[in-house]
Amino acid sequence: EIGGEAAWTLSSAKPGNGVEQLRDDNFETFWQSDGAQPHLINIQFYKKMRIKELQLFCDFKKDESYTPNKVSIRAGTGFHDLREVHLVELDEPDGWVSIDLTTKSGANDGCLKYLRAHVVQIAVLSSHQNGRDTHVRQVKIYGPRQSATKGFGTELSRFNSIEFLHFSCIR
Repeated sequence: EIGGEAAWTLSSAKPGNGVEQLRDDNFETFWQSDGAQPHLINIQFYKKMRIKELQLFCDFKKDESYTPNKVSIRAGTGFHDLREVHLVELDEPDGWVSIDLTTKSGANDGCLKYLRAHVVQIAVLSSHQNGRDTHVRQVKIYGPRQSATKGFGTELSRFNSIEFLHFSCIR
């Protein structure tokens, strides 16, 4: 999870329902917007980051008309060049909604190409039952996993059987 490396801002928030509640790992708290749509969650990194996945925790049973319905994921180097990279329609979500931000590399090698951005913006375009404001209970943003042996030279790269992989990193 790379969200701790970012600065988080919101387009609006009711008092006591802001970024702290959005990132506190508590499913009972939430961000509640307080203004006109679209409602925005801005995630700004100090350097260009590789991003694999975005996860939103929504609870239609508790939030009803406050639950996001249509969500746009935008990315760029700054707010001036954000472009939509994913549009998601949520149908009464109950739990984590995972949004894969990878694409195929195009080389038929099975490799994935990660989204690279300084800024990621989550735009709630509409809520269920034509609700005006929105509730999002948690947001997580993930980068690709780094190999534990990367950077240790070639001697560790010889650990290629399952048994040896258990001992491939130095503690």
